[in-house]
Amino acid sequence: MQPLPFAAPDRNTIRAARGAKSAVDARRPVAQWDEWEIEAPGRAVATRVLLLVGAECRFSCTMCDLWKHTLDRPTQLGDLPEQIGFGLSAPWNLAERAEVSTQRWIKLYNSSNFFDAHNVPTDDLAEIASMLGSFDRVIVENHPRLISDNIRNFRNRLAGRLEVAMGLETIHPQLLAWLNKKMTVTDFAHACQTLASMDVELRSFVLLGLPGLTRTESIHWCLESLRFAKSNRVRHCSVIPMRAKDGILLQLEKEGHFLNVDAFMLEQVMEKALQDGIQIVTADMWDWGKMRGHCDVCRGARGERLETMNLQQKIVERPHFNCRCVALMDE
Repeated sequence: MQPLPFAAPDRNTIRAARGAKSAVDARRPVAQWDEWEIEAPGRAVATRVLLLVGAECRFSCTMCDLWKHTLDRPTQLGDLPEQIGFGLSAPWNLAERAEVSTQRWIKLYNSSNFFDAHNVPTDDLAEIASMLGSFDRVIVENHPRLISDNIRNFRNRLAGRLEVAMGLETIHPQLLAWLNKKMTVTDFAHACQTLASMDVELRSFVLLGLPGLTRTESIHWCLESLRFAKSNRVRHCSVIPMRAKDGILLQLEKEGHFLNVDAFMLEQVMEKALQDGIQIVTADMWDWGKMRGHCDVCRGARGERLETMNLQQKIVERPHFNCRCVALMDE
């Protein structure tokens, strides 16, 4: 394996390349919405998503932009229950659809680690659990190296199941180190084993389009990472297309070491993953409209196709349009 054509940045370099944080209210979530999650192939479940405001993550990952909506101080006791209460007060807002589960899920994403007391005060966990009694599944995010008995205790207080989402990102040995996640694939595998022993479900995020890789290599390493997650009993993997918005990635793009993921790459990964039967795999559709590789003629239908594949977990026939984009898909 050839060495990377760029140096691994340290914490200070990563932080120095950042822009400014956004103004946030420590008593209100950054955002909330309702979406259809996949419970099983072909069956959707109504899910409320809350993006919570709290302390910045202790890790400074190279690719992360979640720090923009975090605080420069520890999360204060009572702030997160206040935010969650506000987020639960809104009526559900989802269009009707077929094949719907009777369950209700909730995602509590706090741009950091749910089981780090700096980010979520330990004394808030019991109150938060009591607020979530109407949900069949609670999904939170956490770093694989921050696994503690607080997770088991929180799970025991919930009426529904607990699912912990962890960023695997990639199993490419050089690039995982370059990401500055401060973990190894062994750390990830150990976290999965420990969480499974606690009867906690597993979800993970895998990156597509890491710097220094060709398009073919990017697809290969994304699929290998999905397979590794499956081998460690991860129930659901979300494929996240990397985009250079600011910081180190923007610098690498200017130097020619990073190419933003295009629509064809995401489609190819999904087709291959579903063909191989790699657990539940979904394409992250955030900023789909801004992605390269589609046009006004094919963008909408191709996006709907990926959304359908996300839910059905099977390959859907490619749309046929008289545009150069779709012609390139067949080359």
